[in-house]
Amino acid sequence: MLYLHDVWVNWFEGEENSYNICSFHEWRKEDTVELLDQVPLLKLEPILFHYIENDLLELPSSLLEEVYKKAYIRKNHERIPMDYCFVATDGTGIIAIDTIGYSIPIRKSRLIPRQEQLAYEMIQNVEPEKYDYASMIADYKKKEYHILSPSPTIMLGLTRRERQLKQLLFMALDQLKNAGNTSEVRYWYTEWAPEEYANVLEMSFDEIWGKLFDEMKNGWSSKHTMLCERMIKGQPFFEKLWEMEVGDRPSML
Repeated sequence: MLYLHDVWVNWFEGEENSYNICSFHEWRKEDTVELLDQVPLLKLEPILFHYIENDLLELPSSLLEEVYKKAYIRKNHERIPMDYCFVATDGTGIIAIDTIGYSIPIRKSRLIPRQEQLAYEMIQNVEPEKYDYASMIADYKKKEYHILSPSPTIMLGLTRRERQLKQLLFMALDQLKNAGNTSEVRYWYTEWAPEEYANVLEMSFDEIWGKLFDEMKNGWSSKHTMLCERMIKGQPFFEKLWEMEVGDRPSML
């Protein structure tokens, strides 16, 4: 078995979409970065790699058995074994996984560029490991994206901050949809596109909401930011998420 040593990881917990597992250049000083003293390096077939990277489903039992207690984390000068922790790559992408004792990839991290390059060099002439995962992949292929778990194409090209704010905006839009208030959705659409005010007066709730979502689902702009801030105002949970991303920057209102 191949091993990497002294691997810095920045765990993102409970993420089922790879765009939320931030690359090294998007790590922040307030993130909790840990040092893995030793971690197994596995070369996987691409479909299994993407299954692990893009979902929170069961890992092959043979894979778990192979890596059991072979990774160590260094804390306070102690070398502590980890139940199921490993670095996986298909030769193109790479990711660190920690199940925190379960059988699903609860925590995921990217690697720093130097360690990524080293891993690619180590597996260059290595054949992918063979695991029995055929029945698991069937569930992965059924994965459906929705407003609270957007398609990667919707997040393409956005920064970490923009992705987080976009997901917050989608949460507010989902709340708006569940409320089903036509006057409210008409108000917010008019905030988004004032020139359309006369047109939306003739539309149903579903038509207006669908139009609003379709027009704002792609990209990110100051217009998106402004609407997001206005929609979440007065809602403590949403405001806390906003504060985590925007901090003490001046309000756009």
